[in-house]
Amino acid sequence: MTRLTTIALDADDTLWHNERFFHLTQARFAELLADHAAPEDLADRLLASERRNIGRYGFGIKGFMLSMIETAVEVTEGRVPGHVIGQIIAAGQDMLAHPIELLPGVAETVESLAGVHRLVLITKGDLLDQERKLAQSGLGDHFAGVEIVSHKNPETYATVFARYGGAEGALMAGNSMASDVVAPIRAGAWGVFVPHGLEWALERADPPEDHPRYRRISTLSDLPDLIRDIEQS
Repeated sequence: MTRLTTIALDADDTLWHNERFFHLTQARFAELLADHAAPEDLADRLLASERRNIGRYGFGIKGFMLSMIETAVEVTEGRVPGHVIGQIIAAGQDMLAHPIELLPGVAETVESLAGVHRLVLITKGDLLDQERKLAQSGLGDHFAGVEIVSHKNPETYATVFARYGGAEGALMAGNSMASDVVAPIRAGAWGVFVPHGLEWALERADPPEDHPRYRRISTLSDLPDLIRDIEQS
């Protein structure tokens, strides 16, 4: 039998909605720059800017805001009006202030899991924003540990799981194939994909279909049953 000592969960778009606010803000960004670039071209240039800037700004809304400003300067050849920059900043501030909306079944599932397993939250992004969202979610007391990291790569997971008994007995569940599934599997843990529907292009990866520690579930509510199946196998 397999004994899972640590159950780790992603936050954004696994516990609460997140990506849809980026999509809405990006649509507004396209409206603001409609006289300078077609929406498809603007989206490609913004994505390229985000890819370049991850190493500078990390993940999260503030980096997204700065990438939008950089893209606006590029597509207007430095002539972007000040009021457009102001609206981009305001849109980012709205995102940072948006109330948390839990995904269906999350509260019950997290409470159920916490009664049986040691739960750890592993999320990346801006520290203040992630702390705010966790506090508003009402889920914080269910987690034995909260890890807000700069990157979710195999090295990060190995370091985090070492604090909780090691990767061998750890399972990570989340909506990002690259960050929440492939990376923890490479660190020696289980990786469970919980699709959300909206996906950031920089988080895409091929599912490790043939790996014995890869699983996919429809919603987080299915996780307790999956854990029981794994532990009884």
